[in-house]
Amino acid sequence: MRNMELRELRAFVAVVEEGGLSAAARRLHVSQPALSQTVGALERQLGVKLLVRGSTGVRATDAGTALLAQARAVLARHDQALRAMARYAGPGGGALRIGIPLELPSGLLDPALADLSEAHPGTRVQARHMPTAEQLVALRSGELDVGFLRERPPGPEFDALLVVREKLGVLLAAEQAAELAGPDGIPLDALADLQWVGFPRAGSPAWYDELTAVLRGHGLDLGPEAPQGQALIADVKLAAVA
Repeated sequence: MRNMELRELRAFVAVVEEGGLSAAARRLHVSQPALSQTVGALERQLGVKLLVRGSTGVRATDAGTALLAQARAVLARHDQALRAMARYAGPGGGALRIGIPLELPSGLLDPALADLSEAHPGTRVQARHMPTAEQLVALRSGELDVGFLRERPPGPEFDALLVVREKLGVLLAAEQAAELAGPDGIPLDALADLQWVGFPRAGSPAWYDELTAVLRGHGLDLGPEAPQGQALIADVKLAAVA
């Protein structure tokens, strides 16, 4: 079996998204017979029916639906790579756009940025403070090149690897900590009567759910959800707890 070509994947995605060959042909600036031949060749290559043609247009079969998700991911990665290389082809080497959470561990990026500066001295680093959910949107739209996320993105759309492990702790006012502390520290169960200064779930849903599940499992009443847009700024949290 020969490898699928990007033009075949683009043709298939366009037909499904436009709901018909005519509209897809106009979108791709090709003739309808040529587009039909391209999709037909893809179906023969894979040995499955990808599209069902009816009186109301064209829709994907179950196999076509499965291919559609993968094709979109492949095309998105290809287009992202072209955008990245285009920036380096221009004068000055271009820019590397990085998404960074507000509470990135201190010094984490220093060695990597030093290596980047030595290997590509013309590259500018543009850092944007963004929560996980906003970084995912920006990565998909091509507004970011690299993101530091608090949760692994689902599916094959992105390459992800573990960069650092964070040790989680609890911030308490000094007087309360002294009252609750035992020989082995402060158990989470002892915090049940205290108010939790939280953060919005929308910023990092998977991380929020995992963290709050642990707290609720120890009897903590987390109260109402934090207002949307409330950032995880260390100085503000310290002041609120103190």
